[in-house]
Amino acid sequence: MKSLNILICGGGCAGPSLAFWLARAGHRVTIVERFPALRATGAQIDIREQGIEVVKRMGLLDTIRSKRVVEDGMSFVDAQGRNKATIMANTSGKGAQSMTSEYEIMRGDLVRILYDATKDNVEYIFGNTVEHFEQDDECVTVHFSDGSTGTYDMLVGADGQGSRIRAAIQPPDAPDPVRRLGLYLAYWFVPRIATDDHLCRICHFPGSRAIMARTHSATEGQANFGFRDDSEEVRSMPKAPLETQKQFWAQKFKDVGWQGDRFIQGMQTTDNFYCQEVVQIRTNTWSKGRVVLLADAAHCPSPMSAMGTTSAFVGAYVLAGEINRHSHDLPQAFASYDRTLRPFVNEFQNLKPWLLRLIFPETRLGISLLHFFAGLLVFLRIPELAVRFSGEQTGGWQLPDYPLPQQTSKS
Repeated sequence: MKSLNILICGGGCAGPSLAFWLARAGHRVTIVERFPALRATGAQIDIREQGIEVVKRMGLLDTIRSKRVVEDGMSFVDAQGRNKATIMANTSGKGAQSMTSEYEIMRGDLVRILYDATKDNVEYIFGNTVEHFEQDDECVTVHFSDGSTGTYDMLVGADGQGSRIRAAIQPPDAPDPVRRLGLYLAYWFVPRIATDDHLCRICHFPGSRAIMARTHSATEGQANFGFRDDSEEVRSMPKAPLETQKQFWAQKFKDVGWQGDRFIQGMQTTDNFYCQEVVQIRTNTWSKGRVVLLADAAHCPSPMSAMGTTSAFVGAYVLAGEINRHSHDLPQAFASYDRTLRPFVNEFQNLKPWLLRLIFPETRLGISLLHFFAGLLVFLRIPELAVRFSGEQTGGWQLPDYPLPQQTSKS
């Protein structure tokens, strides 16, 4: 196998996951991250199905389990806080995950785990990013934001759903890869109170609005606000000044009931506010020459799929496996990566518009029907039976088997 000099743009979860496999196979790997330090922040995420198996093969499952957020399940509550239905997590270690995964973890903890697993074999460069690049049959020449240049055998764009590397390799006549879902989410941390426990709770309100509350530590919880709105007027909101965003969310959820006022008050002083338009990334072009896309840059599934972190782990594993198989022919490696992974991506990106309307009912009647059917499903034990008798892998897509490289020390 030919040893390659590889640059990965993006130091979140996907980039280091790929670096883990490539460095172990003996490649020289550099990760460039635009933030000045390890960005070990963010909300609660989870690992599911095939992603769990990838983490097992990495030997990191026990480490992740030691940092997991204890979440017993998810409850639907009404505006008075009364429970309407509770779907418990599947903690048996067998079968599919429920609405709450057995492997819930804070993004910051997962980022630190991946960094610790790669820092001895991978070079990290913080406070820098890829400005532009050129490539030929022999190499990729990268121009960095600090004015320096570097030459590499290949470049990986793991730079998220707004990927500049993706934009640089798309054909001129390619359709817009951004699929808007008409959804907006915001989250922030709030001080924990005595009644907070280990259940995730979600409360719906007329106007296609919802609040989800979670607790991740002895001192803090998370407020997650969301709403559905297809109008173009609201699309600029996530790019507005921070205080303008907060004012928008406070007004949007003013006097809704439940714990809305508590969370809005906590939003005013939090240091962890984040707001986004929910989108999917769909493109037929995952690579060009010696440049390839990974995870959200290639196929962001949206938070509504609950497969973002899983798809990052799985995509990194498949890409590394194909690079190791075809290190002398990168176009062949990237073609095999696309051919192998795209059926999996197509499965979890198949998000139906009616499902979004169900998750965010517009009327009080719609909310009542959602609560009724959720309660009926729980009464009939359907969620419990579904996870017990379902397989651990999403759909019919089977995780490929690649030779597991041994630990290789950085030279």
